[in-house]
Amino acid sequence: MRNIEINELLTYFISSANHSFAPDSDPFTFENVTDALFSLATNVKPTDARTFLGTELPGLVYFDTEIVVAGEGTDLSTLPFESAPPAEVLMNEREVAEEKLQQSVADKPAQPAKKPEKTDVLIYHSHNMEAFLPLLKNTKDSNKAVTSDERANVVGLGSRLSESLLQKGIGASQDKTNINKELLKREWTYSSSYKVSNEVVHASAEANPNLKYFIDIHRDSARKDKTTATINGKTYARLYFIVGKENKNYQANLEYTKKLNAKVEEKYPGLSRGVFLKTKLEGNGVYNQDISNRAILIELGGVDNNLEELHRTVDALSEAFADIYWEENGGSKE
Repeated sequence: MRNIEINELLTYFISSANHSFAPDSDPFTFENVTDALFSLATNVKPTDARTFLGTELPGLVYFDTEIVVAGEGTDLSTLPFESAPPAEVLMNEREVAEEKLQQSVADKPAQPAKKPEKTDVLIYHSHNMEAFLPLLKNTKDSNKAVTSDERANVVGLGSRLSESLLQKGIGASQDKTNINKELLKREWTYSSSYKVSNEVVHASAEANPNLKYFIDIHRDSARKDKTTATINGKTYARLYFIVGKENKNYQANLEYTKKLNAKVEEKYPGLSRGVFLKTKLEGNGVYNQDISNRAILIELGGVDNNLEELHRTVDALSEAFADIYWEENGGSKE
């Protein structure tokens, strides 16, 4: 059974009286039409349990995330949602676990044989403080998984991805703006993070018109059982993709994201939790994706993933991204 758009329903009723208006294919069933009418009258979708409870549990409306591609284990009970760290946590620096970070120095991608002809990939971080508990000292509280030390947060993952793409001949750059520091300076709340990162991506695009691919790397707040996969005997930090539906041209970004997600799953089955559409009811809704039809947001790992798992996933993502990149731009991997 599929959903019916209002214009399709109108066409159905007109064609019932005049068969010259009948659609070419995919005729509706009585069940389709009945469900559509029921949804119009009650604002309830029979296939979505959230709509039955939305009026009784008002907070449920904020879980307005749509599953476009469901990864292994993904359903309504495991939908991702945004949750801001407490303000006092963001204002206090947290120490990192130095002994857990030694690998990051020795395990860096090789330098590229030659510099790419152009830089057309920008990696940045709207929530730059998002970090990982195994890399922090003296805390197991998921609300305190934040630090400005890039060795233990998503900025470090962005650096590794940038270096890995460069090694594959792709012109990648990274913006390391401390968005949280800028928020504190302006006395803005955490919810304004995308206002600041929007300034960052537009300034970068103005400085370099070649930029086409924009990658915003985040960390999910879910726990390890949801964010870890075992592939060929090794554990990986699972990832997923967010597409903002409030961008009027979101469809192009969605198609690209689905293609990238499919490549990730082809090479590393079970690594992706899926592709999700979000409106402004549950998050920013645009996520700076109006700047390009190749702008994506990736949630990489969760609060409990360790450095080895995170690095494996960054390297896997780099492989999949490079495959799609060279398919779209010609040439071949270095």
